[in-house]
This record gives sequence, C-alpha cells and structure tokens, in this order.
Amino acid sequence: MSEINHAIKGTADILPDRVYKYQYIEKVMLETAFNFGFKEIRVPVFEHTEVFSRNVGETTDVVQKEMYTFSDKGGRSLTLRPELTAGTVRSMIEHGLLSGILPQKVCYIGGCYRYEKPQAGRMREFHQFGVECFGAASPAADAEIISLASSVLKNLGVNNLRLEINSIGCPECRKDYQKALKDYFYANIDQLCDTCKERLERNPMRILDCKSPVCSKLALNAPKVTDYLCEDCKTHFEGVKSYLDAIGLDFKVNPNIVRGLDYYSKTVFEFISGDIGAQSTVCGGGRYDGLVSKMGGQDIPALGFAIGIERLMLLLENNAVPFPEEKKFDIYIGSMGESARLKAAQLCSELRKEGFSALTDISEKGLKAQMKYADKSGALYSTVIGENELSADKAIIKNMLTGELSEVTLSNISNELLEIKNKQALLNLENSIEGAF
Repeated sequence: MSEINHAIKGTADILPDRVYKYQYIEKVMLETAFNFGFKEIRVPVFEHTEVFSRNVGETTDVVQKEMYTFSDKGGRSLTLRPELTAGTVRSMIEHGLLSGILPQKVCYIGGCYRYEKPQAGRMREFHQFGVECFGAASPAADAEIISLASSVLKNLGVNNLRLEINSIGCPECRKDYQKALKDYFYANIDQLCDTCKERLERNPMRILDCKSPVCSKLALNAPKVTDYLCEDCKTHFEGVKSYLDAIGLDFKVNPNIVRGLDYYSKTVFEFISGDIGAQSTVCGGGRYDGLVSKMGGQDIPALGFAIGIERLMLLLENNAVPFPEEKKFDIYIGSMGESARLKAAQLCSELRKEGFSALTDISEKGLKAQMKYADKSGALYSTVIGENELSADKAIIKNMLTGELSEVTLSNISNELLEIKNKQALLNLENSIEGAF
C-alpha cells in the first residue's frame, strides 16, 4: 500500500465504531465544566510562533524540540498549537474579555501538536480538554479548579487516582530557590544527562522534571521549593490546602512537581494514575498569574488545567470503565420496485423532520442485500414496502432485536413508530426494575 494511504506517524484515525466513546467523554467534560460556570471557547489551530516561544518558555522541551513551525506564503512564522492556554489568553486579550466582569471562565476541547516519540497515551497529534479562569487570585479559585478536574474524572468513572500538589512560588521567591538548585546540581554535574546539563544554567527547575533515572534520583535530594516560598506564596499555598480539606479532596504535597511549561507560578497540581504505564499523569495544571500581562494584557491572575483525551481513553479502556451504548438508528425502510423506492424516500424524509433517524436504499440493491444492510446498520426497526403495502397504506415493522412485529399505517408512520418505541422503552424499564430485585 502506498505511503500516502497510511496515517502519518504519531497520528491516528478515530473510526466510526469508536467515535461515540469520544463524543460521550467530551459531552461529560463540557457539562461538568458548565456546572462550575465555564463556557466553551474555540481558538485557531495555529498562531504566530511568538505566542508559544515567548510565553510557553524558550527553555522548555516543547519550544526547543517539539513545535511544528513553518513559514506561510507571507513569510510569517506560524506554529501549530502545542497547547491551548497561550492561544486562549491571546484571544481573551484581543477581544477585550478581560475588561468586563471577572472572573472569566472558559473551557475548550481541541487538537494539539508536538513532535515527540509516539507511545501509548502520547501522540504527535493529540486532543486536550481544558479550562482557564481569569481574574481570581484567591486560594478558593485554585481549589475550585482542582475540584472541577476531580469531578470531570469521577463523572467519567475514573476513581483510582491520586492528587499531588505543589507551590513553585512567584518570580521573586524563585530566585533564591533557583540559586540553591544550581549549587546542588553543579556539585553533581557529572551525573546529569546532557539535556539537564544544558538546562542547568538557563532553567534548573526543568531538571526536577527529567525522566532520566539518574537525574530523577538526584532530584529526590535536591532543595525543596516549598522551603523557599515568600510569605505571600506560603500563605496562598496553605490556603489552597485548607480549601481542599474543606471540600474533602485528599492530596499529597510533592515538592518535585514543576510542570513542563514556564508560565506556571504558585500552585501546580497533577492527577496521577498507576494504571497506564509511563504516561501516568492524566491531568495537570496550576496558576499562571503573570502570563496575561506578559502577553500584553492587564495584570490579571489566571489558572487552569488540561486533560489529554487519548491518555484518558487509554485509562478508561484499560480499567474496563463502562460507556453508554452507541446510539442506534431508528428504522430502515426497505423497498421493492420503483414506486416503493420513491415512497421509502418520502417516508424517510417525513420521519427525519419528526426527529427520527431513518435509512433506506440509495444504491438500488435487491431486497436480500437491503435486509443485510439493515442488519449491519444496527437499526432498531425495519420494514419493507412494495405494491401491496402501497395499496393498503399498511406495513409491518420488525423489532430487529426481539423479532416482534407491529402493523403501522404508512400515512401515520411517525406517530405509530413513536408509540412502538415508547412501548418498548417502558418494557425495557420494567424488565430492568424486575432484574434489580
């Protein structure tokens, strides 16, 4: 098979037999976010490169190694978004949304692009659900954002998670901490990987996030950022912990959580699973109080989180978390003869206007092939019309699951099909109640 007939490495097709699972996940995420006061925003898939290079952090792996950057026909440097926060902030500033009533709460679902080594739960094209809250500096906002992330995951049936939190302080108290980190890691520089040796002078906190076993072991004994917090950051972090206790969310303080992007400040957090291998972080987020002003907006506090949908799907499927059944088509109308085909098309049109999903033959198949197609389509009901049915204005509808037959009037098919569906739904409910006792 030609190479052009294969998906590009690190990307994947989501086929019709699985799409309904993603639709369900997205529906639960958006509805849960709405219950916390968040409305959806949609931003472009590419931005000016500086939106990411200057704001995500020039020393991060994302900017240095992973961005898909290209020049357009006007000579501008553009980048496919590697994450959604920076583009969302740009949009909020551009449209003046931060000049109104605060806090502003938005959520999103969209594709992101990073050139990474593909593995389970990590793709080069991946999708994120996330939320951003602008204009709330209180520790209560941090706890609410964390509570929202927890609610999203629990509403999807994910329970075996642990919440880890940290404070990485503000730019002022980080100065002393970064000096302490440099002193510690310079004393052990011969043990660092080549990447961390490069990080050491420009951004030593990145070493704490290194996945190299040697660097990870060194990081365990590194100075702890929580020992260097200024009074404001310390008070804020204690407030976050108090609010999490108040709403009943268990957590562990992990001083080595720094997140992978440079715009974070104060609170950072992760929800971690032990069920999906190396890619164990299901959700991550925190504060980025300086990002809005850095991008040319007002000095407004902000915070948020993101959940990788592919990684979440892997977790759900690995743990056999049940999904609702895929929605089925209501009816397939088979036909015999030209007059019947025209009538079938007319009936499908009428049924669709009434809100039913209706299928009929559009490729002039024989009746046997039509019935085979009806069965494979998964339609709940089927019927066949020919000259006799047209003359009598009557047809037999078959329940494709139980085989039960019901007579309907063609000229009143939408009302009678609704009655049949309601009767079956009531029967299903009665059976489920009986089965529960």
